[in-house]
Amino acid sequence: MFDPRDPLLLQVREIALDLPGADEKISHGHPAFFTKKVFAYFAGSVKVDGAWSQHEQSLVVLPDEEEARALLEEPRCYRPAYLGPSGWVGVDLDEGTDWLEVAELVESSYRRTARTLDIARLDAR
Repeated sequence: MFDPRDPLLLQVREIALDLPGADEKISHGHPAFFTKKVFAYFAGSVKVDGAWSQHEQSLVVLPDEEEARALLEEPRCYRPAYLGPSGWVGVDLDEGTDWLEVAELVESSYRRTARTLDIARLDAR
């Protein structure tokens, strides 16, 4: 369901796996990055008028409520199916993506799901 050589996935993977204790698994046919819980997915979808719309080159993260509200005001962002009601937000990626912003979103989501020890290891860097 995804191209493992996708340059956008490779960039997301590099960011996510640089975090302490982070690993990758395939969940529902897409890469998922996790420690004790998933903190980011590559790709998402939404249901529009009964049909699925795929966002195959997107990052799905769990930002805090204020950040989620701000992101959802942007046209590149969406509430992903299934995860959206729990506060997750999808961000479409492309060649013009601000990778510093992506790294910040991934780290923020990581901090909401990682173990205290992993967070302390990140803060010690």
